Amino acid sequence: MVFGRDGKFLYVITELTSSVLTYAYDPKSGELRQAGMISTLPKQFSGTNYAAEIEVHPSGKFLYASNRGDDSIAVFSLESATGVLKLVEVIPTKGKRPRNFALDPTGSWLLVANQESDNIVVFRVDGATGRLTAAGEPLHIGSPACVRFVSAP
Repeated sequence: MVFGRDGKFLYVITELTSSVLTYAYDPKSGELRQAGMISTLPKQFSGTNYAAEIEVHPSGKFLYASNRGDDSIAVFSLESATGVLKLVEVIPTKGKRPRNFALDPTGSWLLVANQESDNIVVFRVDGATGRLTAAGEPLHIGSPACVRFVSAP
């Protein structure tokens, strides 16, 4: 789960139903109220899928979710005032079983760890639309399970 940048909404990815639940958050009472639900899968998908990772873009305008089975990243636009998500695209990860992904701190790049195809794929993030475009060749690493950006000391 992840909060939107302003802390008004909480987004929860559901592994078994491949959806993102939106909850309105009241900081005074700590109460969560479900405000929406949207699938992470393209309409034409059939088969078994397990959603895995969820992240909000540093701008607060987009949300990303990974699908293991469809082997894709779902890109959503995020309306900060209402918390509403709208599907922008579902893009293949160029690998099998995207276990984890991470956005770089600038929001310009998204790296996907495809666990069962032994690769990490780099995507360029369009800052205006949130859309992803593969950049360069995949990096071959045995069974990657996690990608993180860390600050230099």
